[in-house]
Amino acid sequence: MDPPPSSARPTTAQLKGDIDSGRTGDKVEVFDPGLSPLGTDDEAGGHPPTAEQVATARHQEGVARWQTDNSREGYAHRQSNSKTALYSFIGFIALLLVLFVVFFWAV
Repeated sequence: MDPPPSSARPTTAQLKGDIDSGRTGDKVEVFDPGLSPLGTDDEAGGHPPTAEQVATARHQEGVARWQTDNSREGYAHRQSNSKTALYSFIGFIALLLVLFVVFFWAV
């Protein structure tokens, strides 16, 4: 998914497009259909964000966020031991299998 183009008067839809395109580094590049689009609650409450507020948010989520760190990977991608959960799950299943066999062998 391509990031939305720059605009003099950005909208919350463009901010959501930045997030969905992976530009902010929060998630992988995929369309995420939300129950209510970003900014809908503010708009329904009578206080929609101004174009300046959205521009500031787009800048903070995009450019400013990565000035000190070039890594755009999320928290889950930075884990050095990513196979721990897989091995734990396999070990748990193996333990259940052994207990199952021992229980029915004894009966």
